[in-house]
Amino acid sequence: MGYIMKRALITGITGQDGAYLTELLLSKKYEVHGIIRRASSFNTGRIDHIYQDPHEAKVNLFLHYGDLTDATGLLRILNEVKPHEVYNLGAQSHVRVSFDQPEYTADVVAMGTLRILEAIRDHQQFTGNEVRFYQACSSEMFGASPPPQDENTPFYPRSPYAVGKVAGFHFTRNYREAYGMFNVNGILFNHESPKRGETFVTRKITRALSRIKLGLQDYLYLGNLDAKRDWGYAGDYVEAMWLMLQQDKPEDYVVATGETWSVRDFLIEAATYLELDWEAVVKLDERFLRPTEVRELLGDASKAKNNLGWEPKVSFKELVGMMAEHDLELARQEKTLTDAGHNFTQLGRGE
Repeated sequence: MGYIMKRALITGITGQDGAYLTELLLSKKYEVHGIIRRASSFNTGRIDHIYQDPHEAKVNLFLHYGDLTDATGLLRILNEVKPHEVYNLGAQSHVRVSFDQPEYTADVVAMGTLRILEAIRDHQQFTGNEVRFYQACSSEMFGASPPPQDENTPFYPRSPYAVGKVAGFHFTRNYREAYGMFNVNGILFNHESPKRGETFVTRKITRALSRIKLGLQDYLYLGNLDAKRDWGYAGDYVEAMWLMLQQDKPEDYVVATGETWSVRDFLIEAATYLELDWEAVVKLDERFLRPTEVRELLGDASKAKNNLGWEPKVSFKELVGMMAEHDLELARQEKTLTDAGHNFTQLGRGE
């Protein structure tokens, strides 16, 4: 029997995790298909460096228009692609924004998961093609449950986003138990990188401090500096996603570093790297506070270590340095354009 190239379908392929996962799967000789939402502006910046025009080259990366709110479209894409693996990374993933858009967040995060599970179930039934499904869950589901948190910790969600993720978790497990589907939940604790969106607090910090260092902005406005999180590197975490779908038996896993740091700790580390006095440039803004806060998240990934052989490679200090250096280079480029007289408008300044 000849070699069969594995096909993977990724929702949320244009996000941070989608980009790193795509790189990983392509390195493993997968044919990768991604679902992207129609937009009037280009929104594929994180994967542009690996995307090739199919008219000009033999490629293994293909993009399809679709949305987690469109069940018919999801089934059509599944029937067209016939994937061996599906990674559901798509979501309205900003916790603070989920309080402003709770209904939309629930529709995409909770019902979106149900729609794609139903589409996979129909696809398997009518084609006989077995699909392994990965559901991107979040440590936010633990919410107010005391740390450390592992696979047996009760969920206590504290935001519409977290509530939606809890629903997605249970949909995924229920379909596994009800229909014998190979479904896994990956409960990933906070994972960051230079590809992180600029409205998320870690990237907001490194982006703003870099601009402040070069005189491109004056202040950084933040909310709760005392919130503690278990921060890892997204490039490490996508490997755990892939490993979960390579096992003989579908199980759920926590993925974390086992260390917790406050937002203030991250801020201090980034400011130290950039040689800035953060207290002189940071101001508090109550608009960034959540109605219900998650005080501390600390993951116990012993099961992932024992069953998957997975461990994080990048340390907290290395992660912050990586992000700060990346954003300092962006700030240098912006300053060069500004000094040359260009009217350079940068979105997402963290102001």
